[in-house]
Amino acid sequence: MTSTAINASNPLLDFTGLAQFDRITPADITPAISALLQQAHTVVTLLEASTDAATWDNFVAPLEHVTEKLSRAWGIVSHLNAVADTPELRAAYNENQPKLIEFWTALAQNLALFDKYKAIKNHLDFASLSTARRKIVNNALRDFRLGGAELPADKKARFAAIQEKHAALTTRFSENILDATNAYGLFVTDEAELAGLPDDVRQAARSAAEQDGKDGYKFTLHFPSFFPILQYADSRALRETVYRANATKASELGEKPEWDNSANIVEILRLRNEEAKLLGYKNYAELSLVRKMAKTSEEVIHFLEDLGSRARPFAEQDLVELRAFAQQQLGLETLEAWDLTYAAEKLREQRYAFSEQEVKQYFPEPTVIEGLFHLVQKLFSVDISADQASVWHPDVKFFRIEKDGKLIGQFYLDLYARNGKRGGAWMDDARARRRIGNDIQTPIAYLTCNFTAPAVIDGKTKPALFTHDEVITLFHEFGHGLHHMLTQVDEIGVSGISGVEWDAVELPSQFMENFCWEWDVLQHMTSEAESGQPLPRALYDKMIAAKNFQSGLQTLRQVEFSLFDMRLHDDYDPYGKQSVQEVIDQVRARIAVVTPPAFNRFQHSFGHIFAGGYAAGYYSYKWAEVLSADAYGAFEEAATSSGNVVSAATGSKFRDEILAVGGSRPALESFRAFRGREPSIDALLRHSGMATAT
Repeated sequence: MTSTAINASNPLLDFTGLAQFDRITPADITPAISALLQQAHTVVTLLEASTDAATWDNFVAPLEHVTEKLSRAWGIVSHLNAVADTPELRAAYNENQPKLIEFWTALAQNLALFDKYKAIKNHLDFASLSTARRKIVNNALRDFRLGGAELPADKKARFAAIQEKHAALTTRFSENILDATNAYGLFVTDEAELAGLPDDVRQAARSAAEQDGKDGYKFTLHFPSFFPILQYADSRALRETVYRANATKASELGEKPEWDNSANIVEILRLRNEEAKLLGYKNYAELSLVRKMAKTSEEVIHFLEDLGSRARPFAEQDLVELRAFAQQQLGLETLEAWDLTYAAEKLREQRYAFSEQEVKQYFPEPTVIEGLFHLVQKLFSVDISADQASVWHPDVKFFRIEKDGKLIGQFYLDLYARNGKRGGAWMDDARARRRIGNDIQTPIAYLTCNFTAPAVIDGKTKPALFTHDEVITLFHEFGHGLHHMLTQVDEIGVSGISGVEWDAVELPSQFMENFCWEWDVLQHMTSEAESGQPLPRALYDKMIAAKNFQSGLQTLRQVEFSLFDMRLHDDYDPYGKQSVQEVIDQVRARIAVVTPPAFNRFQHSFGHIFAGGYAAGYYSYKWAEVLSADAYGAFEEAATSSGNVVSAATGSKFRDEILAVGGSRPALESFRAFRGREPSIDALLRHSGMATAT
């Protein structure tokens, strides 16, 4: 078959419209990636050889055009690998990933291309380029240096080897978590063991067992399955069983040695440390911060320790109250790790006279989605409607966003947990906005969650019911999606979330979470599953009263994870005698007021920092929360005059100054343009109920 025939028949090589998920097979991957790599190499060779003075049009544009196709096709493959894992797909992914790493590493080290970017920067015409294009050129020069372009030949080779090995290890890290999660199944046949579990949780477990052709109830390590046990199950033994299974997955204490991430963690840290030193940095944290708002690890650590010190008195009080309640009301003299969530839910129910399960009945999926869309449409003057596209699973839905009758973005919504799908929730770039001649390529996003699927009862499908936490998660990911889809930047290198500093990228997502607590919003996104009545005001008031329940403990937990991450990438010696477990134990000794059991291996499934791009950057969640809480303060201020926090005028300014500009200017400049001043931590402390901390 000729290369032209391959191109015509391979769905991964068709860029004329939406991805053809109904046609893509693992067998398409290698031919498509090979063809795209060949095209990219051809263009790079021509650009290297050109003797014409480098300009945007004759150099940057053709390079961006050919690499965008490669990135988009590989993005489809990577997405499928995350949401529809099969042995065949995994094999094709792992076969081609090293080829991609080799290409991108060589591109970043290409001195001829580096010199052409320098020539553009140093030319008199540089000042006449748009702000976005100047930002792209400056980012490119920075990335060439960080990609090893200035290293001698022998060190370039070692740098390239590090990139390939690191990519393989991080992929294996994720695969181990997924395999350990998919393999676990706890079957319960004694109904008495399920005392306390809500009916919908039981029904889901019953359906899972039936699908396996077994009696009783099946529980897995997918979050919607195991977490309700920790939250509601009266059986302490059952809680301990699932806690231990989840806390030891993908570790030396897990089910299979081949899924143990212990060696992967150490080798990943060693490679990162070596990469940083090759480039002349003291450690990986220093290297990582080059692309972030924060400038030094000392600045980050000071921020985290300051936040931790403010939260600690509240966390200590939270724990005192919880222990007293557990002893007096639950008969638990010692509060174990598998008791914490259960006791906290019981205390919440007693103190605020409502349960998470009661609230859940008011958040059926269709109403939540409609309410989310209603809010976004009103805030940002856009329209969202159902759209048509081929998808990778029957549960996936597709939508379009229009402004003034014109398409500006589209998104896939994949909400439910299932085997073969990586845990957690995320937004990913399916296609970015860019100008091609006189046309605009509109952005497309993947929005992925892991919620409980609709239950089938007596042959009838009931709408999925979301916990309030799941609603918050959905709003969070949609905030990322808005950042990607509402951009008005035409240059792909800085449109949407591209080029945004990593510790600012959570601003829009965490900003959107705030609306999940507003009466003006909840009225439009709640309906009791049976009666259709919206959330009662009395129940809403109880939710608000409980909003900061145990926020001290929750804040300290995030500080703990963030400091652990910074320690590993800042002053930890991966060749020394100290183990990674000892590092997290030391951080907990300093920061935490609750210490997990010795068998807890949280780090073995800490995908954010070992496989998800947050290495030396997990602090970004709290850093960006300062920005997002302060930004949301503008809507609270608008409400004092209008009486409604859903302010279209303020939303328009947020859209124009934060979302629309993407990475075309520094995030701090965008924040200043929106708020008119520097960010302040005060709003975060107030929202967390810690404003009086000293």
